Amino acid sequence: MIRPLVFLKKPPKIDFMAFHKAGLAISVLLTVGSIVLFLIHGLNYGIDFSGGTRIDVRTVQTADLADMRAKLGALHLGEISLQNFGSDKDVMIRVPRQPGDDKAQAQAVETVKKTLGEGVDFRNVESVGPKVGGELIWKGVLATVLALIAIAAYVWFRFEWQFGVGAMISTFHDTVTTVGLFSLLQIEFNLTTLAAILTVAGYSINDTVVIYDRMRETMRKYKTMDFRTLINLALNETLSRTILTVSTVALAVLALLVYGGEVLRGFSIAMLWGILIGTYSSLFIAAPILYYVRPKRVADPKKADAAAEAEKAS
Repeated sequence: MIRPLVFLKKPPKIDFMAFHKAGLAISVLLTVGSIVLFLIHGLNYGIDFSGGTRIDVRTVQTADLADMRAKLGALHLGEISLQNFGSDKDVMIRVPRQPGDDKAQAQAVETVKKTLGEGVDFRNVESVGPKVGGELIWKGVLATVLALIAIAAYVWFRFEWQFGVGAMISTFHDTVTTVGLFSLLQIEFNLTTLAAILTVAGYSINDTVVIYDRMRETMRKYKTMDFRTLINLALNETLSRTILTVSTVALAVLALLVYGGEVLRGFSIAMLWGILIGTYSSLFIAAPILYYVRPKRVADPKKADAAAEAEKAS
């Protein structure tokens, strides 16, 4: 018989609700601070959003990305990114959009070609204009908003509208604070980062749904239990699963952060932050919100409590 992996043999008795007001206050500060940072400093948009030039090259031998990055960095053309694709000889170079018209972009490409020398085969050159970048920004925002609405609708359909409100607020909090982190650190924000934010939203709601499901079971089982006690019970009973999930996912993301290179750096940072803030929001936002927006409790509590006591005795 296969036994499930359990981190905590017995559910602890942590009074999470004792800290829920402080948790909500911290969340409000983080959310407002993230919005202010975004409005003041903005984001360090990558080529995907700000525009620029993509150059695909192939080297005779295995590409020395460190050497190529050092040579191109000395050109002062902005933050140039390099990554392998296909094989260790194929390199994709991304050059930020240069001030000026198309001639300025073409000049930057020629400068890159001269710097890398004749041992490099330039196979493809593509330019992304600011208009296309603006469209990608709009579509990215639209995709994020639609994802949040779809998540709230799913939770509403599966549980009750009160659960949907909690899920919507907590997921919005996770998304906004992740954007705020990128604004604070000025890490390059590109399509890969946007994918990480959507992944964070999915991860966060997964943890929230598990807690909500346990809360619903507890509500059915103990129909007269104080709601504050009920929330604490559900959080403590799912804490082992939460710790195991966070630990395993964090290990995988840390491996990407350490060994994934510069290309996956933004994605890894967004995911690592999302794991931490998503777990925090599930414990101190999604669950406590139900304390104020309470779902319906089933009637006939005497029979329900009698059945619960009989189940305990057996």
